[in-house]
Amino acid sequence: MALIIEHLSKRYGDVPVFSQVSLHVAPGEFVAIVGESGVGKSTLLNCMAGLDNWDSGTVVLDGQDLGTLSDEQLARLRREKTGFVFQAFHVLPHLSVAQNVALPLMLLGQHDDARVQAMLDAVGLAGLGERLPQQLSGGQLQRVAIARALVHRPMLLLADEPTGNLDPGTATLVMDALVEQTRQHGAAMVLVTHSLAASGRADRVLRLTPGGLVAHASPA
Repeated sequence: MALIIEHLSKRYGDVPVFSQVSLHVAPGEFVAIVGESGVGKSTLLNCMAGLDNWDSGTVVLDGQDLGTLSDEQLARLRREKTGFVFQAFHVLPHLSVAQNVALPLMLLGQHDDARVQAMLDAVGLAGLGERLPQQLSGGQLQRVAIARALVHRPMLLLADEPTGNLDPGTATLVMDALVEQTRQHGAAMVLVTHSLAASGRADRVLRLTPGGLVAHASPA
């Protein structure tokens, strides 16, 4: 099992964010989480990576209970086993496209120009490795983020509104790249989105409510 969440609850002071969230994500499975704004979807995604704390429950990734790990151990686990794609891209403007994609490998002490180039080719950015981020469109930047998230072959990809800033046509191209590459690498993916088109690509769609996750709809 790639990811197991049991009875997870989170509060900010006296205000509950979500309660009793349980979720099992199998290796290679694509799960979309939808819900109203402010219900805690992004916070839940952060908990899955050990980036945010929770008040009760457990998050287990690849057999490791994240709640028992030190900050250093969590950082290592994220570098090795997770990838992130966010709405705001989060590319580094002073690095080239290829250097941005190579960052996860560098953090692991690896150097593999061929793998970086293969990822750029796979997401439709062949020949753009030497460009700076400001020379790319929004859709191209999001594909840089996808290549960077997958270049180190993580077991779990977490995506937070990756098409939220894109027009429908570009959003479709980005989702095509995201789904194709996670499938090819056998990565599980949890996607948080408001987009019906994006969630419709998932194996399962769940709605986050204050009381937990509930089945939302069958993907088209």
